[in-house]
Amino acid sequence: MSIKPEEFKRLIFDAGFFSYSAWLLAYAVILLAHGAGLSDFTLDQEWAVTRMGTLAWATALGVVLMFVVTWLLARAGRTTLGDFLFANAARKQVIADIPFLRSFWGLHLLLTLLLTFIVSMNVTEVSIYEITDPDGLAGAGRLFAGLADANFDLLPTAIAEVIETVFIAFLGTAIAIPIAFLLAFVCAKNIMIHPAAFVIYFTLRTILNVMRSVEPMIWAIIFTVWVGVGPFAGMLALMIHSIASLTKQYSEIVEGVSEGPIEGIRSTGANPIQVVWFAVVPQVVLPYIAFTIYRWDINVRMATVIGLVGGGGIGTLLIKYQGQAMWREVGCIIIVIAAVVWLMDTASAYIREALK
Repeated sequence: MSIKPEEFKRLIFDAGFFSYSAWLLAYAVILLAHGAGLSDFTLDQEWAVTRMGTLAWATALGVVLMFVVTWLLARAGRTTLGDFLFANAARKQVIADIPFLRSFWGLHLLLTLLLTFIVSMNVTEVSIYEITDPDGLAGAGRLFAGLADANFDLLPTAIAEVIETVFIAFLGTAIAIPIAFLLAFVCAKNIMIHPAAFVIYFTLRTILNVMRSVEPMIWAIIFTVWVGVGPFAGMLALMIHSIASLTKQYSEIVEGVSEGPIEGIRSTGANPIQVVWFAVVPQVVLPYIAFTIYRWDINVRMATVIGLVGGGGIGTLLIKYQGQAMWREVGCIIIVIAAVVWLMDTASAYIREALK
């Protein structure tokens, strides 16, 4: 028996969502039973291994039980979150008519969010005592006092470094734009409709997803080992991440274009390149420009961060003075960074507004 694409998506989504819920439930049960979180594993290695094994078994059992319960609920006519998300329009309307708090998927979603909040509080070791500790508050007060009394003797150096930061962001974005523009069309599902083309689409999307999942700071570390510490490494890091991010944004814009012009151009016997140029490009130009400006804005901010790991620019200067606890100099650098980011954000906002 064949499975419809919508049914397959529902099954995959529910499998992941129920597995996640089961893991949260197992974690919360063990947390309540022992009164300690996973952060305490380092206290006793043998106990840590035992608890991890218990957690794994509990999760596996929870997943099995969850699927049994789901199957029983499906037999009883209940709906899951996957059923609500991926059902056809008629089925979705029927599901939507059931009050949220009386539906199984609604209660399941609320329970999962509650468990996520509880587990997150434990994993991140949230502590009201730590944030209100008098010694900690006194230290923070000294830090902010130093920032408020910035040493503007460092201003010329900070301006020179922030100019370098802006050019790192510019070059990384400028090189990424044409590459992402070309890749976007072969990463759009509505363009790559031939079976052989779909293989290319799937391969490229997978590679770009991996590239995008690695943060620019990690790319900067990689390139500082490759080409050495400095602005070139920072530019390469931003370029790689911008290619992956812009390609995703551009391709999703392409996938959202109207099919009418595409079918009209195809009906004339146009080849794929002509279809893209005359039917797709005119529809995506303005959104492309808006997203490109937004990416440039992001890269200006990110160029500061990658400087912290040797990517050049003002971030390198910031980490130098921060490491020496020279807070007045740090205050000057932060003021310069904030001013540049504000100017770039304001300019890009006006440009995006003008392009609407």
